[in-house]
Amino acid sequence: MLVAGLGVSGAAAARVLLARGDDVLLTDAAEPAVLAELVAAGARWLGALSEPPEDVHLVVTSPGWRPDSPLLRTAAARGVEVIGEPELAWRLRIAAPGAEPAPWFAVTGTNGKTTTVTMLESVLLAAGRRAVAAGNVGRPLIEVVTARDADGTPAHDAIAVELSSFQLHWSSSIAPAGACVLNVADDHVDWHGSFDAYRDAKAQLLRLAPVAVADAGDPVASGLVGGHRHPVTVTLGEPERGQLGVRAGALVDRAFSAEPAGEVLVELDALQVRGPHNTVNALAAAALARVAGVDAAAVGRGLAGFRGGAHRNVLVGSVDGIDFVDDSKATNPHAAGASLAAYPRVVWIAGGLLKGADVDPLVAAVAPRLAGVVLLGRDREVLARSLARHAPTVPRTVVPSGDDGGVVTDGDSVMREVVAAAVRLARPGDTVLLAPAAASMDVFTDYAHRGRAFADAVRALG
Repeated sequence: MLVAGLGVSGAAAARVLLARGDDVLLTDAAEPAVLAELVAAGARWLGALSEPPEDVHLVVTSPGWRPDSPLLRTAAARGVEVIGEPELAWRLRIAAPGAEPAPWFAVTGTNGKTTTVTMLESVLLAAGRRAVAAGNVGRPLIEVVTARDADGTPAHDAIAVELSSFQLHWSSSIAPAGACVLNVADDHVDWHGSFDAYRDAKAQLLRLAPVAVADAGDPVASGLVGGHRHPVTVTLGEPERGQLGVRAGALVDRAFSAEPAGEVLVELDALQVRGPHNTVNALAAAALARVAGVDAAAVGRGLAGFRGGAHRNVLVGSVDGIDFVDDSKATNPHAAGASLAAYPRVVWIAGGLLKGADVDPLVAAVAPRLAGVVLLGRDREVLARSLARHAPTVPRTVVPSGDDGGVVTDGDSVMREVVAAAVRLARPGDTVLLAPAAASMDVFTDYAHRGRAFADAVRALG
């Protein structure tokens, strides 16, 4: 079989296949650092390919490879099956003698996937499960599902799985014990070709799951689960039967509880992560945990003990009465909107690679909160034009960066200039918020680099 793309997931897939004794061929656009290791283990390197060899019957593709890439397009035309690493992991997962493989509890969505999956991992661990978060977060699934303890039994008995639309596009038989589509907003249209194709990739997760979860407040996601045989929705309001929601300052389950009024899971004030979007994430994680049979007390312990991840609405410092918050993970307009909604008066740092997303609805919605805007990145002028239409009186500063398709090699110096400009626009009581609504790779290595550069620039203010 042919492994196309040797990033983290592709290299992991190749290792597992080689350990099984499979004949493994490798291709990528350039020779990766891991190549020598894989060739030493028995793989054959073919260099860059535009079509699969004649004797290849299965291609395992990395999520970054678009369906219209020549190799994958030629494979499809020949009838060669193309799958992703998660689909391979599903097919190769191991089980203890006389038992089933560890169930998957899977989450997708435009935003909130990582937070929800790591919340779910926290809850499962609090319930005493040998659980792990994997997939689009943490370790590759192929490593997790084939891992064994010293006695040869599977290392995990429950897996909290994050799956992106790219991964789901190449998945056909994954059947999680519980599946959640948090939300579906305009994103990755450049990869999928249309919003409908992007939405349908998300919906793929629900097809074989016995229970489907969605945010009732998201019309697309709730529409996807509406026709499911066992739909469960979460709401920020009072829950109806079949929902998890909020009542009197507490998260309440009326979907899985036998009590007519439902069961209290945790007080809202006990959560360490704030904002309405994180309440929705907690409710979704709770719903999947209840599918897994976790009792209400363990759900509460797991959610209360969850601390959140880096670059997701993290207060990195306060200077002269101004708070500086890093939400570099807000890489699309939907995520940025959720972040901006948590603060009453914001100096917004935005811009980067918009990936074809429409920013007008976001800018129109958040305009009343904006004390100022600092724009950076290749698509900064798209945001500038939207601000001129929907927030013409809001002061803004444009920082040159990522021009004309070039990559700025010193993103840290760009961010220092951005933060200095934000300070000039802010006043005591304001929040300077890095929620770019865009990807980072025009100026930074990734969103984590962008967040670190922001935190470093804030610390340099003294």
